[in-house]
Amino acid sequence: MYPRRLVTLLVATLAACITIPGAAPAGDDSLAARAAEESRSEHTPPRRLNVQVGARPYYLVEDMDESPLKRKLQQCSEGPFSRTEFSIGHRGAPLQFPEHTKESYEAAARMGAGILECDVTFTKDRQLVCRHSQCDLHTTTNILAIPALAAKCTQPFQPADPTTGKPASALCCASDITLDEFKQLCGKMDAANPSAATVAQYLGGTAPWRTDLYSACGTVLSHKESIELFKRLGTRFTPELKAPSVPMPYQGTYTQAAYAQQMLDEYKQARVHPSQVWPQSFNLDDVKYWIQREPQFGRQAVYLDGRYEIPGTRFDPNDPSTWVPGMDELAASGVEVIAPPIYVLLTLDAQGRIIPSAYARAARAAGLDIIAWSLERDGPLAKGGGFYFQSVKQAINNDGDMLVAVDVLARHVGVIGIFSDWPGTVTYYANCMGL
Repeated sequence: MYPRRLVTLLVATLAACITIPGAAPAGDDSLAARAAEESRSEHTPPRRLNVQVGARPYYLVEDMDESPLKRKLQQCSEGPFSRTEFSIGHRGAPLQFPEHTKESYEAAARMGAGILECDVTFTKDRQLVCRHSQCDLHTTTNILAIPALAAKCTQPFQPADPTTGKPASALCCASDITLDEFKQLCGKMDAANPSAATVAQYLGGTAPWRTDLYSACGTVLSHKESIELFKRLGTRFTPELKAPSVPMPYQGTYTQAAYAQQMLDEYKQARVHPSQVWPQSFNLDDVKYWIQREPQFGRQAVYLDGRYEIPGTRFDPNDPSTWVPGMDELAASGVEVIAPPIYVLLTLDAQGRIIPSAYARAARAAGLDIIAWSLERDGPLAKGGGFYFQSVKQAINNDGDMLVAVDVLARHVGVIGIFSDWPGTVTYYANCMGL
């Protein structure tokens, strides 16, 4: 059984290439019309990138336990490697580069990511920017080191108090500043030092398995700038509409629907065809809005499943009674793509081997395409990994096991793409397996 997106792409490509004499023109909603419209779209000619996956995939392959999978992956060591939409740059390539920066996105594209993610939030003047959270500027940028902008933060920097044990803190939101002010910032690795006595100390705290080598001053981007950058890089787009941290309607008139619509309108203004865009949201109402009001974009709208963290509820990937709504209900509402964290899609069999969870099997049975997130966010896996591998922790004892999980996600779960903080790893696997 081929993933629905692959079948759609193949049919669209063939339909666009075949002309039947005397045939009536296809309707505007046909695959042929969509493919033809995409081919006519005005866009900046993309760069031709020589894909380089970096040293990390080789390290992971060599760290694997001996197996047929390891031998297969070793045979692909000399490439060549090409871009693949199976590899999705999670905020760029934030294992080494500050997330949501020009430099991080360029690194991800160079590593063969065929799709790049801009998490979308808004500034005080309602301009869309790439940030993982509306209120993360104090940990992802140098805003606290710029006095004029730090003074506008929701909560100014407060040093740690060793007497009471109170950690250092601050809260700076995109909605605290205008777009012009946002563009004055430098992106940095997402981190903070809770023991800090000074701003300079607070801006440190990068995890030891990441690096500040490329964090001198990451170039922050508006959403519109990310669209133009991705067009130049020749990738596709997966913007995520982030939940606002301010009450909505914002400033009395800016509604959630207006926010959701503005994000898609910026692709229309840039003449990006809907088939190149996978809009995402954890808010199911956002996804349903796109399906109903923007059906061409809604076909690839991604429901990010965050039900595992809803307070007061139980969510078990192997107990369908805890999934509300269920898979069939989601599909009936028009949802076509679902994206949970990796651990939700995996479990262990009686022999301790990694296999698809009941959730994964049910999603496929309901006809839903699946995207997994996010690889290489847990740091070293020698002790079983963290959040993203919690359901298969007993089967994880080295970094190489990451590729075992990728193999199960690809071949047994049947995901259509994997987000990664080092996209070169997924690119290596996808090229080796012919995905």
